[in-house]
Amino acid sequence: MATDHIRYDVLARDALRGVLRQVLTDAAEHGLPGEHHFFITFVSTAEGVKLSPRLLAQYPEEMTVILQHQFWDLVVTEDRFEVGLSFGGIPERLVVPFNSIKSFFDPSVQFGLQFDPSETATEAPAANLPAAAAPSALTAALPPVAMSENHDQPAKPGEGAEVVRLDRFRKK
Repeated sequence: MATDHIRYDVLARDALRGVLRQVLTDAAEHGLPGEHHFFITFVSTAEGVKLSPRLLAQYPEEMTVILQHQFWDLVVTEDRFEVGLSFGGIPERLVVPFNSIKSFFDPSVQFGLQFDPSETATEAPAANLPAAAAPSALTAALPPVAMSENHDQPAKPGEGAEVVRLDRFRKK
């Protein structure tokens, strides 16, 4: 097999993170349109993630937050987003680098992105990356959700979610 000097896997992953960045930028500027809301799962101990010690103790490996009704001061930069949420009546400020995100899901339109966990820490050669989970596995694999107070019960993601997988772009 020929060596991939262009690193299409890295280019595709960065492009998909760009989709996430643009969606959050639009939400920061205009709010969430219609029924859109986002489940965002990230590695809580990844470099650049900022959580309170209380939240880190509750979610020592990964955390899923929902941006829906009660969030504030959403700020999106080139490499991260910051958001205010309330957990158990206590306001918290989270800083989440894009490279710490494992998955993004918008159940209102059944759209999701999943990133290989090894991609959140370091860049691994394409040959060593396992295939991404199938769409039905995405919803089953989500960790416990950190709910901001005053949220409605999160909708359960249904069947048929479109998960864009990086292995679509790799040579077979």
